Amino acid sequence: MSYEDEYKEWENSPEEYWGKKASNILWNKKWSSIIKKENENDWTWFPDGELNTCYNCLDFHINNGKGNKIALIYDSPVTNQKKFYTYNDLLNKTARIAGALKEHNVQKGDRVLIYMPMVPEAVASMLACARLGAIHVVVFGGFAPNELATRINDSKPKVIIAGSCGIEPGKIIEYKPMLDEAINLSTHKVNSCFIYQRDIKKANLINGRDFDLDVLIQNADPAPPTTIKSQDPLYILYTSGTTGDPKGMVRENGGHAVALKNSMEMIYGINSNDVFWAASDIGWVVGHSYIVYGPLLKGCTTVLFEGKPVGSPDAGVFWRIISEHNVTAMFTAPTALRAIKREDPEGKEIKKYNLKNFKTQFLAGERADPSTIEWAQTHLNVPIIDHWWQTETGWAIAGNFSGLGTFKIKPGSTGKPSPGFNVQCLDKNGSIKKNGEIGSLAIKLPLPPSCSSTLWQNKKRYNQAYLNEFQGWYSSADAGYIDDDGYIWVMSRTDDIINCAGHRLSTGAMEEVLSKHNNIAECAVVGIEDELKGQIPMGFIVLNSDSIKNNKIIIEETIKMIRDEIGPVASFKKVMIIKRLPKTRSGKILRSTIASIVDNKPYKIPATIDDPLILDEIKKAIS
Repeated sequence: MSYEDEYKEWENSPEEYWGKKASNILWNKKWSSIIKKENENDWTWFPDGELNTCYNCLDFHINNGKGNKIALIYDSPVTNQKKFYTYNDLLNKTARIAGALKEHNVQKGDRVLIYMPMVPEAVASMLACARLGAIHVVVFGGFAPNELATRINDSKPKVIIAGSCGIEPGKIIEYKPMLDEAINLSTHKVNSCFIYQRDIKKANLINGRDFDLDVLIQNADPAPPTTIKSQDPLYILYTSGTTGDPKGMVRENGGHAVALKNSMEMIYGINSNDVFWAASDIGWVVGHSYIVYGPLLKGCTTVLFEGKPVGSPDAGVFWRIISEHNVTAMFTAPTALRAIKREDPEGKEIKKYNLKNFKTQFLAGERADPSTIEWAQTHLNVPIIDHWWQTETGWAIAGNFSGLGTFKIKPGSTGKPSPGFNVQCLDKNGSIKKNGEIGSLAIKLPLPPSCSSTLWQNKKRYNQAYLNEFQGWYSSADAGYIDDDGYIWVMSRTDDIINCAGHRLSTGAMEEVLSKHNNIAECAVVGIEDELKGQIPMGFIVLNSDSIKNNKIIIEETIKMIRDEIGPVASFKKVMIIKRLPKTRSGKILRSTIASIVDNKPYKIPATIDDPLILDEIKKAIS
């Protein structure tokens, strides 16, 4: 079926379309209705269906004779390890972790926070939660203690599963001291922590609270899968909010399983005999959807990579893995390709490897610049497909569809809407704009299966963030346009969230940290363009009039403050001390104008500016 036919089939009969896709999942109790709508802003997919996501990822394939098929390839150049797990192996590890959780009184609906490096035990821990009906809360291993404490307080986990450390090229990042500090900072106290002890750096365990994960796995009885309602949460995943307070996206079991399994073939062209690699981290939505759930629901082989695109050991590591493990399709952020391109502009490393089985390179996480796409296309000689999605959706809003026959690629565009998504470009009044005109990209309600319809215990905030701006629409907070051929062009965020190497970071949260410095009167953080990471934060600070401390020392202190409180992931290294910030008469700081000045882009001086001369002061300071 062509893309046009598939999209039309969904458009003409959405419920029938998703009912057919749902038949590819094994249900303990089949749903009797496809969707239940309480009102325009409140809906649930397959509401009275029952299933178990872990069963569909593992047991289902084993029961169909694929127990000895490789489910997971662990490739870790930072530890010089490669391990291969069959579906039988992965189920054994998963069921025993589930058994250990059960012995620590974890039940359906309880939360389990996972703070792990990219190791197989992290994947098995996620699946173990799904097996019990517990809700996993994965937090990126590089997050600082106060960020971790915020998530502990909001999700209130019964157990935390953590690694002793993470490993990056040339350095070891100890997780356990950060975990201990986070627990001390949090008001919600966790009584049990499972610690995965890595040989390179073992952690000191606190007697009575901390337990060695390997010992628990050895001693636990394997737990059977628990029957879960379709609308029961599978996981909570936190994303930055404009206020700096993280938003806990809730993913339901049933719709998630249906949409993810369908996406593997429709979007990525993957069947059960293929090897799929998402070069991401399980702390981000890409890792949830396409390292763990999507590939395993499909019954193919997934790759878990612990390393960096360059430096582990060189700019050829991606191509080595694709060649060695016969990867069919790979998914990464444009930042990764930019890093490789910077180190290997002529693509010499690519030529060292046999990529005959490699069919498609997918990109997402930030806008892919045309020059990077063209570089990759030239040297890899496969389609380079940029596609658009968000933590909130869990799968692609728009793309180019390998399973339906790809259409022409337009570098810079994220393709056409996925079947299930009615995407339009709206003006500020919610009216659909003409093709080619930039506006707010929005999706008609109800959102398709897998998309979050609430935040953890905060439906009101979800509505405020996504549904209240345009009645009957989900506001993506992305700005862009749709061209005459129906291609979607995502140009920028409409709020102050910046996209640094695929990581969405709140500038508001950084400003909150900087404002704690005794010498700083006020500050602004803006996202500026960066060739490698897409965007990086830059701080502008105004000092107290009585400040006598050396400016260089203040700048060094602010950089350290962000690193300590937000984490190294923020890439906060640029700070400028200025006399005053440009503002509107109502006191709003003109962040986008500052960013345009730094990026040397044209800008209009807002009519409401308090003092236009401040912009000249900033230009002079930058020059």
